[in-house]
Amino acid sequence: MRLTSKGQVTIPQNIRELAGLASGSEVEFQFADGRVWLEKAAEDTAERRRRIMAALSDVAGSATSHRELRTDDILRMTRDAE
Repeated sequence: MRLTSKGQVTIPQNIRELAGLASGSEVEFQFADGRVWLEKAAEDTAERRRRIMAALSDVAGSATSHRELRTDDILRMTRDAE
């Protein structure tokens, strides 16, 4: 499957049906560990907020995409460089 120059891709019909996606459905994209996936957007705003907060909590304190490298580690490396 190819991505168009506009960043579009067609979701196969059988996948749309299995996911309960119809024309006009809202979807959310997720990215973690080098993978991208999409899911039907939560209609419940409380559930959507919970997922957003969980994603933010996952990266809190991290200044890079390397989860093992925390903000304190970066500060320590830059201050010890003298």
